[in-house]
Amino acid sequence: MSEQFTVAAEDIAACRRGDRAALDRVYPVVYEELRRVARSYLARETPGHTLQPTALVNEVYLRLCGQREVDWSSRAYVFGLAATMMRRILVNHAREANAQKRGSGAAILTLSAADASGVATDGGVDLLAVHDALDALAALDARQAQIVELKFFGGMDVDEIAALLNISNATVRRDWTMAKLWLGRALAP
Repeated sequence: MSEQFTVAAEDIAACRRGDRAALDRVYPVVYEELRRVARSYLARETPGHTLQPTALVNEVYLRLCGQREVDWSSRAYVFGLAATMMRRILVNHAREANAQKRGSGAAILTLSAADASGVATDGGVDLLAVHDALDALAALDARQAQIVELKFFGGMDVDEIAALLNISNATVRRDWTMAKLWLGRALAP
């Protein structure tokens, strides 16, 4: 995540009171960081993906603004929530695309050792398969699934994930390693 995400606590408090000027100061910072995460994520998609970073960010931002209990002062919390929303939007988009194609194929998500996920594959895997695998992993170990979601969909680093989940960096790294191994097996052809 970018180190440029800086929002003054006074602006957060003013936003909660409905101060339009404070919202005008906070909005561009949050929006640009979300755009950076979306661009990074969608760059790993196959060419021809119909969802653009701006559309993805707009949808995430609208959903964030619609939440009643968002702690805007916590960067990790905001982007953790955004990661979950981004995943849901992308999965829904893939489902809609598949429904329109009448089963002729799914949106392909390339996962390689160079990608943020670290899950090695030969070519690409279906985003819906990743979603289903994450759900299955969550049934076994919810924290590992959450770490994958925060890292892969939210672009968060180990320090940010540790702070958000209130666990040590070593625990994040250990869970990340285990989750990558589990997902690698679950997504293997």
